[in-house]
Amino acid sequence: ILQDTPGPGCRHSIGAEGSCSDQCGNLLPNCSCHVTCESLGICCADYTQFCLKIMPYSGTLLGGKEFEILNATFNASSTVKCRFKEEIETLGYVTEAGRARCISPLLYETGFVPFKLSTDGGATFPSSGAWLSVHHSKVSASDKSILVNETKWQYYGTPGTGGNLTLMWMNQTLPARDVNIEVWGYQETGKPYSDNWTAEWKYLYSLGKEAPNSGIFTFLPVPATAGFNTWDVGALRISPSNYSDGQSNVVSIWSSEHALAWHLEESFRRNSSAWARAKCLEWDRREENLPDFLGELVDCPCTLAQARADTGRFHTDYGCDIEKGSVCTYHPGAVHCVRAIQASPQYAAGQQCCYDSTGLQVLTGDSAGGSTPDRGHDWDSPPYQKPPRVPCFSHWIYDVISFYYCCLWSDNCSLYLARRPSSDCRTYQPSRVASAFGDPHFFTFDGISFTFKGLGEYTLVESNRTSLRVQGRTQPVRLPNGKSSGVTGFSAVAMQANNSDVLLNQEVLSFSEQSWMDLKGLFLYATADQNVTVMFSSGAGVEVRGRGGFLSLTVLLPEAFLNCTHGHLGTMNDDPQDDYTLPNGTTLPINSSPLELFKFGADWAVRNNTSLFTYDNQFLLMNYFHAAKHNSSFIPMFSPYEDPADPLVKEMVLLCDSDPFCRFDVLTTRNLSVGNSTRIAHQTHERLEQSLQPVVSCGWLAPPTNGRKEGTNYLLGSTLRFLCNSGYNLVGSEERTCQMNRAWSGDMTSCLPPTGRSVLIGAKSGSLVVLINCKRCQYKERPKGLMGI
Repeated sequence: ILQDTPGPGCRHSIGAEGSCSDQCGNLLPNCSCHVTCESLGICCADYTQFCLKIMPYSGTLLGGKEFEILNATFNASSTVKCRFKEEIETLGYVTEAGRARCISPLLYETGFVPFKLSTDGGATFPSSGAWLSVHHSKVSASDKSILVNETKWQYYGTPGTGGNLTLMWMNQTLPARDVNIEVWGYQETGKPYSDNWTAEWKYLYSLGKEAPNSGIFTFLPVPATAGFNTWDVGALRISPSNYSDGQSNVVSIWSSEHALAWHLEESFRRNSSAWARAKCLEWDRREENLPDFLGELVDCPCTLAQARADTGRFHTDYGCDIEKGSVCTYHPGAVHCVRAIQASPQYAAGQQCCYDSTGLQVLTGDSAGGSTPDRGHDWDSPPYQKPPRVPCFSHWIYDVISFYYCCLWSDNCSLYLARRPSSDCRTYQPSRVASAFGDPHFFTFDGISFTFKGLGEYTLVESNRTSLRVQGRTQPVRLPNGKSSGVTGFSAVAMQANNSDVLLNQEVLSFSEQSWMDLKGLFLYATADQNVTVMFSSGAGVEVRGRGGFLSLTVLLPEAFLNCTHGHLGTMNDDPQDDYTLPNGTTLPINSSPLELFKFGADWAVRNNTSLFTYDNQFLLMNYFHAAKHNSSFIPMFSPYEDPADPLVKEMVLLCDSDPFCRFDVLTTRNLSVGNSTRIAHQTHERLEQSLQPVVSCGWLAPPTNGRKEGTNYLLGSTLRFLCNSGYNLVGSEERTCQMNRAWSGDMTSCLPPTGRSVLIGAKSGSLVVLINCKRCQYKERPKGLMGI
């Protein structure tokens, strides 16, 4: 569970003494309005009235989600207004039970958005909280209506696709007897990449009014009227019929965003291919005048293993997921795709990388199913709000609907792929990996391992490149009989990069509603079993897992961090000799004794003024905040004795085999479960190391014009074979092999037609003997005096 954590050094704020009105998140002189105050018992008396907790806490950025204030009651006659981002206001109300409710607005961004509450009609907004705005494709299925047979919706009007369409929703989520079904469109207007480039969601018209809230609506589509039928990207909104048409920020359920094929103009239905071809050509002309974003994209990982392991920079593209059966509709031939997590710096473009069943890249130069980069990153990036940074929807405008024009509704995919060519992996450098797990065992970035069983809070890695800091807190472990064991394990991990703070510690930020969170460029992903991956804008990634009562963690850093790291996980520079560098710059030898390594670990204890942790209960205050950051009185067990007569040893050998860390932890904790967790964590680290080994790529080679290429493997040792079409001659190398220097062997291959160049070589019996340039020599005889050839 993750938490924003200002740490114990929060500044005191000047305000109304003892009141949390307009002070949430701050420490006051005599009490606290910070989130930790409840567990510490130091909240101001009116904390719950002004520092709001809500449920649900998240919903689609399109708005319409109703949420309730949980920790405060209000007068039923209060006039409630909810203000988001200091600028967007929605109406709220108070229930009979005295609970205030608000409705989330349409937003053009994802992440936590501040909101304030007024109970006096908007005169004052003293209470505050936070709302999580979520990428529309990532909200739960119950929060969206379903386009039954979605493929039919998006191909409607093309040959062979017609008839009724059906929309379904969970009618219990809307408090209404009757509903309106509305069509909303999305567009981006103005000069691209200028200040007047704007995004707009607009109500177009209603498909149905006062329809029964039965959870199902069926209709026969007809082309929309002029002015509406050219909107080709949008969504349907279902809202209670007591609201006026197109009224903003009301309780509602939205469909998924989709191509509005079913309402397009009549000319689309008469000849969808010609209509789409014209749209494709128009898009291609517009692209010609837009900046080239391809040059600032990161290269793709070379292999599927690298793509799945490099979790700080790449994440699964849910449209092609090997874990969900590899249903890759738009990338035939691929089994898995990933997207670069961060948008490109200048143009906010996105990278996509797809792989086949052999683990190799699928490239558009070889297949229409190849990965295609995006002018608009699907997840986008701060500051959002304006094109091309509007999450999800900018991507639809510049990359998805154009794919429909060129590839799905017409046969002009070559135009699309020419503008969206796959990136190969020639310049890709895999991230480096370091881990800590069990009774803490450490693997540094440069590959050495050691065990440090200190009790306290320590710097695991820090870097001045992006102010990255990762800290770990250890706690002692009791034996099954309750006695002290001389063993510690990680109980909390805190991390920071630039101004982003998160803490894995007890109960603060729940993933019960969302498994993916975008916190203004800092991404968090949690699996069903609450394993968490934190992805920083620098490309650094931290994976934290709960195993066997301990936390284990893995840190992945890209090449940019070379020579810029310190702490328990070492100096990342391909030289293990300096991994045991102390904070004062002194380096211990690589063969240091366990006692010397214990001193190394202890010297990296944090201080109160550098700690990222919160101390939100008396135990943490007494044992960590007010105590020494390294508990020198704790005596660890350095070398457990393996007694052949010990009945646990036999079970340990069966479980651990030759894994020294598993055996160590079984012996020190007397717990096979702990040993098994250590074994799994060790294997995970080894798999990551293997997956992230550098791979030599020579880059994509095009087939020769008027010829073809056999082979699509561009990695070290692979050989490509070239052949020419009938009637053409091969010039250059017939085969080329990828070499260690990242260059292809041989010469560039061409397929040339026969030429008519002739050479005079002699005379015979009054005739000229001429050799015509061809594979077989031919003789022509011409009369004397004929000079032409």
